This record gives sequence, structure tokens and C-alpha cells, in this order.
Amino acid sequence: MRDVFEVRTHDAGGRIGKLEVPRAGVTVETPALLPVVNPHVQTIDPSRLESEFGAEILITNSYVLHGSDDLREPALERGLHDLLDFSGAIMTDSGSFQLAEYGEIDVTTPEILQFQHDIGSDIGTPVDIPTPPDVSREHAAEDLETTKERLEVAADVDVGDMLVNAPIQGATYPDLREEAARHAYETDLDVFPVGAVVPLMNDYRYAEVMDVVAASKRGLGVDAPVHLFGAGHPMMFALAVAMGCDLFDSAAYALYARDGRYLTVRGTEHLDDLEYFPCSCPVCASHTPAEVRDLPETERYTRLAEHNLHVTFEEIRTIKQAIRQGNLLELVETRARSHPTMVDGYRTMLDHAAQLETSDPVSKTAFFYLSADSARRPEVLRHHERLDRLDAHGEILLAERGKNEAEFDESWKVVPPFGPYPRELVDMYPLSGELPSRLEPQAYEAAAEGVARLVDANPDAEFTLEYCDWPATALDAVPERVTVRNLYGE
Repeated sequence: MRDVFEVRTHDAGGRIGKLEVPRAGVTVETPALLPVVNPHVQTIDPSRLESEFGAEILITNSYVLHGSDDLREPALERGLHDLLDFSGAIMTDSGSFQLAEYGEIDVTTPEILQFQHDIGSDIGTPVDIPTPPDVSREHAAEDLETTKERLEVAADVDVGDMLVNAPIQGATYPDLREEAARHAYETDLDVFPVGAVVPLMNDYRYAEVMDVVAASKRGLGVDAPVHLFGAGHPMMFALAVAMGCDLFDSAAYALYARDGRYLTVRGTEHLDDLEYFPCSCPVCASHTPAEVRDLPETERYTRLAEHNLHVTFEEIRTIKQAIRQGNLLELVETRARSHPTMVDGYRTMLDHAAQLETSDPVSKTAFFYLSADSARRPEVLRHHERLDRLDAHGEILLAERGKNEAEFDESWKVVPPFGPYPRELVDMYPLSGELPSRLEPQAYEAAAEGVARLVDANPDAEFTLEYCDWPATALDAVPERVTVRNLYGE
């Protein structure tokens, strides 16, 4: 089917989009959260997910329904929307999770897709092979071939206007992920889940998650909605969105609640350890931790699940607003500081700055330099690349402070981490950014890279660099033919 996803706004790899779900007759705004609904045990009724939490879409497991003596016939007779009492879009999984957990399932891709169609699913899923991390390359490649075959089978199943997922596998091999994504995109399928990343997230291997997502994105077109399967913790949503993910499914809100765990955007707390709630959602505003601990078991689970959902949906809204305002990367960096492995994920995301730069807007509200990592952002990379387009003639002063035009034909500004630029651009994004007065060496090193790019692009010009307290590592990166002056006179 395709032609169901439209991107409205970009920031880095993040985007606000519109996913048309024709069978449900709804349009889902992305980034979007799909609460996972267990058809047998509903911690929070789907009708409440819609009316109180704003859920536009949810996900449930068609394989569980298919094998249920109690729910199979009601699902076929009444349809999912009536069975679950939910008027938004409903995505169904196929049993691939059970396949990964137990080694086999008793349905084929055509059978489960037909069943998903018959129970009224709006977005169905074929039976792919979830390949866990750390398997041999041979194992991952063999599983991928099976998944490819099943996607081709899925594309030939007549499911009417039900959208169909095309899961992307390949374990932790970026080239296999890219190959898988390219193959999936060439099918006539509609939504592209990045699969089998839950083990990575459970082990806090966020750097590898970023490499997997980046590779998958390279194989997909811009009109491909990307679902990060099993990513339900709000701590990592901003990071994943900035890398290009649009959909997230969360069972964490309920599973964590049953384990007495309380979600925050900085991580997970245990209810038993809390004296105060660091949140103002309806649950936290009307209860103390002690009061929730004293509730009957089922009610305690429900209150915790409600809080977990509130904080999760709030983070999705926060991310959307950040995309609208053009400060998603500032939000990502703030969130990344909550855990060392999140920092690893953020830095790995910046390893793909050139990929992010292709969709990053050339103009935003402001650039905030928050740490040495800010020196590697796509905006800095873009500025360096555009220095190749600028012509410099005669004797050029590159001045960090002031301008001594009497001695020179031209005087340019130099600002870490961007490097040199004509003074006429001083009020342009990102050169007008907010910088702290104390910068790390990496900011000056990035500025020196910019100087080198300008110098290399203008071999006939003569350059003088006036600097203040640049570290030796930055000065070493300045081309030898540039005259350097320390404004502090040392």
C-alpha cells in the first residue's frame, strides 16, 4: 500500500509525521506511543488509554488471541475494536516474540495475517525471525534470509486496507540491518519495525541500539515510518527519536508496575525507596509513596501503571514540542546525562552526524552548547562543509575577539566549535548560538578543523588566526601556513 506516512517537521533525525491508518479511519501523529494491551489481563482498560491518556494507537498480540479458547471466537465475531473497546488504531503482533522465547509457533505468515485481518487489526505483522544480539554472523544472515522470504510472502497476502509491518532484523551487524531495511523497503509493506533490540536495551547497550537504528535508517526512504519494537522506557525516547524512530510500544508501564517500579525520564525507581514522588501527574499529586504502598495489591499496581503511562506520554509530548522548537538535540543531551550508558548512546548517535545532517533543518531558534559533545553535532559538521563554498581573498584575519581590519583585506570571526565565518553571518543560526564562557578542548579542536577547511579551500589567501587560550591539541590542527597570534601574549 505505502503512501501512508507524511513527515511534517524535522529536527536532526527526529520528525513529526502523520501516519494514515485507513482501516481504522484515523491519522496517528508521530512520534507515538503504542501501549501494549494483554488481551487476557488489562491493567488499564483500553478505553481509558484513549480517553484519559490520549492514546491514538495501541498494540496487542494476535497470536495470543489466535490460541485462546476464551477470546478467539469473540475476536472473530466482534472484532478487536469492540472486544477491546478502543476506537483508535490497533496494531497486532504475530507471535514472533513467542517464537523467540520458545523456539516455535504453530502458525504461518499467511495464516496469522489472515487472522489479523479477520479480527479487524489495522496494522498486522508477519512471522519474522527475531535474531538476538551476539549470535554469529552466519546465524544472523541465515535468519535474515528467512525473514526476507516471509516478508515477500506477506506482501502477496490480500489483506485489503490493513497496513502490514515489515520487520528489520540482522542482529548487531550494521550491514545486515541496512540490507534488511533496503529489502523491506522494496516490498509493498507499510511500517518498518526495528526488531530484536529488547535484549540490547535490557542490558543498557544503547550505543549498539543507535548503530542498529542508524543502519536500518540508511536502508529506508524518508517516507518509511520506523517502529522501535519493545522500546518502552521513556528515558531513551528522545535519543531514539533523534536517530529517526517514530513509533514505540510499551509494556513497561504495566510490567514495571507489577514489580513495584516507578518510571521517570531519568531511570526507574522502586516504590519502596521513595519518600516523595518527583512528579505532578494525577496519581503523584493526590498520593504519597506511603499511601500507594498501603493500597491493596491490585489497586497499587493500577496506580503505578497510571503514573508510568502519564510520565511516558508526557515525554512523547515533550519530544514533539522540542522538534517543533528545534531543540531536540538539547533535550537528548539533557536526557543522556541521566545514565552513563545513555551518554554512550548519545555519543554513538553523534558518530552518525553526517547521516542526521541530511534531514536537520538549516535554521532553528537557537544552538545551545551544553558539553564537549555539542562540538560534534550535525550543525557544526554542516558549517564545516559549507566553508568549502566560501571565497577568501588577500590577507584574512580570523579573530576570536575584536577585529583589526586596518592590517588585513578581510576580517572574519572565529567562534568555537564552528570555526571561522564572515562577520555578516554573526546573527545566523547556528553561529548565533549560546556558548558557556568555559569551553572544553573539543570545542577549540572543532574550530581548528573549521579553520583548516577554509584554508584548504582557499590556497591563494593568507591567513592569520588570533586566539585566546586555545589548547595545544587545537593549535596543532591549524595548518602550518596560518600565522597564529595569542591575544593573551603568551
